[in-house]
Amino acid sequence: MGLFIGASLLAPLADRLGRRLTFMVALAWYGLFSLLMATQSSAEGVIFFRFLVGIGLGIELVTIDTYLSEWMPTHLRNKAFAFAFFIQFLSVPAVALMSWMLVPTTLFGLSGWRWVIIFGALFSLAIWFIRKKLPESARWLESKGRHDDAHAVMSEMEARCGVTPSPKHAHAHAAQSVVKRGTFREIWAPQYRQRTLMLMVMNFFQAIGFFGFGNWLPALLSGQGASITHSLLYAFFITLAYPLGCLFCTRFVHRFENKWQIVLSALMTVIFGTLFALQNSPILLVICGFMITWSNAWLTISYHAYQAEVFPTHIRARAVGFCYSFSRLSTAVTSILIGIILQYAGTPGVISFIVVSMLMVMLSVGIFGPKTRGIRLENI
Repeated sequence: MGLFIGASLLAPLADRLGRRLTFMVALAWYGLFSLLMATQSSAEGVIFFRFLVGIGLGIELVTIDTYLSEWMPTHLRNKAFAFAFFIQFLSVPAVALMSWMLVPTTLFGLSGWRWVIIFGALFSLAIWFIRKKLPESARWLESKGRHDDAHAVMSEMEARCGVTPSPKHAHAHAAQSVVKRGTFREIWAPQYRQRTLMLMVMNFFQAIGFFGFGNWLPALLSGQGASITHSLLYAFFITLAYPLGCLFCTRFVHRFENKWQIVLSALMTVIFGTLFALQNSPILLVICGFMITWSNAWLTISYHAYQAEVFPTHIRARAVGFCYSFSRLSTAVTSILIGIILQYAGTPGVISFIVVSMLMVMLSVGIFGPKTRGIRLENI
């Protein structure tokens, strides 16, 4: 619920205060409350501060999407998202390894699980100092009428890239533009209503496929006959598909239309999910599981880039945060539902649930999603 509140209610601050300031504050929030969570001695305290950590993380995820989409050239948007998620998903095996090493131990009088959280907070502090050097989004500055600031930021970026800075008069036409203050009502305007509804449906159902498989992977493997020890080992190899899949995706995601990549990656989850439910062989379980995980990673890259493309700058964070928050609601509800399905229908029942959800993703985006490839954000 913390992620839901952060994404839906507080991420719109990025439209009002700026991308850079918002993710700097959100990252500091995340690090501070992570440290406080590590000091708790009761379950209630851990849950409360975990909730606060989730709020900061929800703001972060939305703001990063908007910032990245606004800075990347049209032909590199997808490739940039693929590389960003490659770095992000490296944390999955890294945290697993850190937990394996630290959780059973006690260092300097502190339990190992506390050190895992503390290291996460310290790493966020290091990232905070790195981010201090990042410029504000020039598109956001333009949307607020700060044309001189936008020109200065662009000139500095062009100089870094070895490009001759464009003359100031090239931005003069923007001075005539009207500064817009985005509102929640605007994401329901006729030109955006279909996109908002489409992304709400897509986010809700894609989360079932992504987290339904990823979070329940050891249990699903056990349900297919693998022992607990082996299921954890298999799960480790399968989850390597998250970073490796994203790295592989950097080779081709910029060449194809985003909406069809979402459809195709969801279709692959349907195909390999069905095959997974029919397997008993350990090798085939790992192969099918690896392909499902890679498909989910590809889907993640595509839809994060896509949902940040289809709204204008002045409402981008608000719209993306609202639509993305439905994936957080879905995760909260379906985590309980999948446990019930697993108990009464086993692994085939859970996989069937995931398959139907991915079919909903395919239909919603395939039928109602606009095309975005090769189009400037302002023209989508």
